Amino acid sequence: MDRSLMRISHEILERNTSVEGVCLVGIYRRGCSLARQIGENLKSITGSAPALGELDIRLYRDDLEEIGDQAAVSSTKMDFDVSGKVVVLVDDVLYTGRTARAAIEAVMDRGRPAAIQLAVLVDRGHRELPIRADFVGKNVPTSRREMVEVRVPEFDGVREVALLEDRG
Repeated sequence: MDRSLMRISHEILERNTSVEGVCLVGIYRRGCSLARQIGENLKSITGSAPALGELDIRLYRDDLEEIGDQAAVSSTKMDFDVSGKVVVLVDDVLYTGRTARAAIEAVMDRGRPAAIQLAVLVDRGHRELPIRADFVGKNVPTSRREMVEVRVPEFDGVREVALLEDRG
């Protein structure tokens, strides 16, 4: 994971030439942890850290009526204006593209960024929307019966990526 996140950090810097005007926005929950790590990496590379935010996309989901009471917003923390900035959305796994679509909509509701880029640790395929990541740690071909879990210490006590057979 560390090597992939460092590579993503370098790719973000190469694409944007500096961290000035770049905002990292982690998609709640595990994307926030990964965005913090990328931010630390960028600070160690350049000496300055980009703005860092956390985005809870639950109210922007296209299955809102199905999740009911779980839709309460709990964790959006963005104390900066995204207008005119390059917003790099960070998530753990890219699958259907629906989470990324919701995150793009949530960012656009906060202003008009110069660009929105997407960084993911794992791209597992099976897109349902025309969305692709700009920065990918690892492409992991999966079947629809498999699940990819990114585990981080603050939520799971370990730092790993696991491929699991869906039991449902």
